[in-house]
Amino acid sequence: MMKKSGSARWKGKIKDGIGSVSTETGVLREAPYGFTARFEDGPGTNPEELIGAAHAACFTMALSKGLGDAGFTADDIQTSAVITLEKQGEGFVITASHLTTEARVPDLGVEQFAQIAEQTKVGCPVSKVLNANITMDAKLVR
Repeated sequence: MMKKSGSARWKGKIKDGIGSVSTETGVLREAPYGFTARFEDGPGTNPEELIGAAHAACFTMALSKGLGDAGFTADDIQTSAVITLEKQGEGFVITASHLTTEARVPDLGVEQFAQIAEQTKVGCPVSKVLNANITMDAKLVR
């Protein structure tokens, strides 16, 4: 079993307050976040972009493993994830994550790549934790 941690701190009211997020590894150390970074175009980070980064990273690593299990090694895999946050009733819900990935994999056919990418989308640990519609555009590039 593996456990990783992150933490957050908040000061003030929701709209004019300010928070910070940190990770166990120290990669994020008191990175600012707040209302404007989440719901407008203000400076700082927000939970949704952090979830997007986590989903893209998890998927990319899992795709590398899936390709390796099939006997292929990627020269390059690039993935982004767009997280959708929607107002529902009195609150907000993350309703979707859309993955866009491009991979350069020598000697791999398009159909086999699509199959491995789809299995990865479903099997990636972050995909499994998200209670959201997960969609994907996967492209094999030469």
